Amino acid sequence: MTDTTQDTIAVAERHAAPFVAEARELTRLATPLVLTQLAQMAVMTTDVLLLGRYSRQALAAAAIGYTVFFFAWLVGGGPAFAVAPIIAQIRGLTPNNRGGVRAAVRMGLWSVGIVCVPMAPILMSTTAILLACRQDPELAANAGAFVRVVSFGLPFSLAYRVLSSFATAVGKPRAAMWVMVGTIAFNALAGWILIFGHFGAPRLGIVGSGLATALSSVFSFVVMTASIQADAKLRVYRVFHRFLRPATDKLKEVFRLGLPMAATMMFEAMMFNVMTLVMGSFGVTPLAAHQIALNFASVTFMVPLGLGMASTVRVGLAAGAGDVVGARRAGITAMVIGVAFISLCGVAMALAGPQIASLYVGGRAAQDLAVIATAAVFLKVAAAFQVFDALQVVAAQSLRGLKDARAPMFIAGAAYWLVGAPSCFALAFGLGLRGLGIWIGLAIGLAAAAVLLTARFLILTRRRRRA
Repeated sequence: MTDTTQDTIAVAERHAAPFVAEARELTRLATPLVLTQLAQMAVMTTDVLLLGRYSRQALAAAAIGYTVFFFAWLVGGGPAFAVAPIIAQIRGLTPNNRGGVRAAVRMGLWSVGIVCVPMAPILMSTTAILLACRQDPELAANAGAFVRVVSFGLPFSLAYRVLSSFATAVGKPRAAMWVMVGTIAFNALAGWILIFGHFGAPRLGIVGSGLATALSSVFSFVVMTASIQADAKLRVYRVFHRFLRPATDKLKEVFRLGLPMAATMMFEAMMFNVMTLVMGSFGVTPLAAHQIALNFASVTFMVPLGLGMASTVRVGLAAGAGDVVGARRAGITAMVIGVAFISLCGVAMALAGPQIASLYVGGRAAQDLAVIATAAVFLKVAAAFQVFDALQVVAAQSLRGLKDARAPMFIAGAAYWLVGAPSCFALAFGLGLRGLGIWIGLAIGLAAAAVLLTARFLILTRRRRRA
């Protein structure tokens, strides 16, 4: 080996060393976050599995009911998610500023109460909303009954999100992970009892699923609160101390960052939800297949989402300390790891679609086999857009770490509603591809978001580094 070659290798190692170190720190933080997201997804997957075995109609009704409930969750979820980057930058600037962290958590919890009040009448009007969207009257009625029950868990679900964001931002993400693990067991048992009427309970069907989910939200909040009080590193922040004391600047910041974040998530989620409603117009079989494919794709998506949440904290810590090079490195590292993982998942979805779909459908009647076959086709398309989905979520979360919320909102609006949604309609109705066209259009919208959000992060960090 020549001296020149050795020098080249040495230089490469020096350049790679910071990224390797960042990957190590990112992975350490992201691992419990990924497990937390998978656990939270397992709660939803349990609902889908139980309802799928109860009836196809119940599964379809819950799918369209969630489109309304999720809208309310996203509105409140934005301010809740804003807590993490606010705390990260506080700690990056002044690591021992417990008062600032406490105020951010307190105002995050205040935001939950503020947003849940106007959401209540919307949730109670689910049936009317779905009928106005030309959904099947029986499905709309069942979906309305489901949402009316599950909505009682909304404030607890959002409050848990605030507390878990706090724990993550101060370097204790495992607390939320163990709470979610416990919630899986609680939700599965409660759903099994209330849906099918075991242990003398009434057989409530889809309403039982909604009640189990609401009770699970209460459970997660109560146990998360207890976990904070039991952990010395978390307890020292005294997040509930002087809870009624306002912190106007932090409350404004929570909403200033949180509402654009909510809109960004809403643009994406509502594109998927609207397309779920469109899928419902094609019949129960395509709708059930769509729900299965979307649920499984969402499971694999939890890994890049967890990486993205870790990148919010890592980027925020670096940005708060004025280390823009470090912030850029954290975002890029998370993007590379996320795309690498999700590419492997895409291969599995493309090759084992029927086997995956069979996990969700218990029967083998002609209608059940039709659902499996249709879901397998959708999963092939989902395999293709997984890379774009991973890239866009990590880029968006990295931008949150920079407290850049407004521009991603406009990017998401353009990508999903000027590119993605029109593509869905054009392919589904213009070319007659129906459900398949919907899924291809979703992939196009995600690709546009991935390119624009990644470019935004790279441009912002390059400009700041030169400044």
